Amino acid sequence: MLLHIQQIFKRILLVGILTVFIFLGLANLSSAKVIAAVTQIGNPPEEIIYRSQVKLDDQSGKVWQVVLFKQVYLDQPSNINLRLVGFPGSAELIHPQPLRITTNTGKLWNANDIFLDAAPAPTVGQYDLTEILPQLPPESLTLSIPLPSTNFINIAVPIHVVKEWQSLISTEN
Repeated sequence: MLLHIQQIFKRILLVGILTVFIFLGLANLSSAKVIAAVTQIGNPPEEIIYRSQVKLDDQSGKVWQVVLFKQVYLDQPSNINLRLVGFPGSAELIHPQPLRITTNTGKLWNANDIFLDAAPAPTVGQYDLTEILPQLPPESLTLSIPLPSTNFINIAVPIHVVKEWQSLISTEN
């Protein structure tokens, strides 16, 4: 009887330990570890869209979907846009306001806001990176979204995401 109780206790303890490790593993998942992949969608040859999509946290821990996409149309120049989508609870963005892109070494670019009047949702912003992306160095970046006050929402973009974005430059024009 005592042996049976010890075996049950060991099983419960093992299940408890495994549960703790699973939850610790899930809690340690950070957006910087997310590896995105460039995907191709569209209706070739009329339109092809190359897309890189990741989820990244801002400085207050709010999650943002960060989607860089390149639209390629038959017989037209391609364009590259960055769409930022805040999840519920994120700050409402104001339009039109440029997105500030800063490298760790202090270089700065301002990307034009695509939504001149209104966005599809209050927590969505889209910015033109067609001319900026080829200039970005392969290093970590900070995306700064202006708020109505003098504050910004800052989203850190890891170097592996920047390199993935730069791979879109060489895709079909």
